[in-house]
Amino acid sequence: MTITTIKLHKETKERIDKLKDSHGESYDDLLKKILYILNSTRESPEKGKKILEQIELRRELMLKQQEEQEKEKSKKKTTKKKSK
Repeated sequence: MTITTIKLHKETKERIDKLKDSHGESYDDLLKKILYILNSTRESPEKGKKILEQIELRRELMLKQQEEQEKEKSKKKTTKKKSK
């Protein structure tokens, strides 16, 4: 497999990042997802809309999990400081 580099504006990268629904998702995966959504929407706008809604639900779940992990880390740090 040949790998290439592409240049993106920071704003474009940030917009692409908003389509991530897991932490380990690569930019190659994201671009494939974007192309899949585009092609699906061309065939059926309703199908494209459903795909985007599913992505949004998974993203919200990922962000909630991230928040919970950060709260847990914060609690552990607070507990360690209190015990010193």
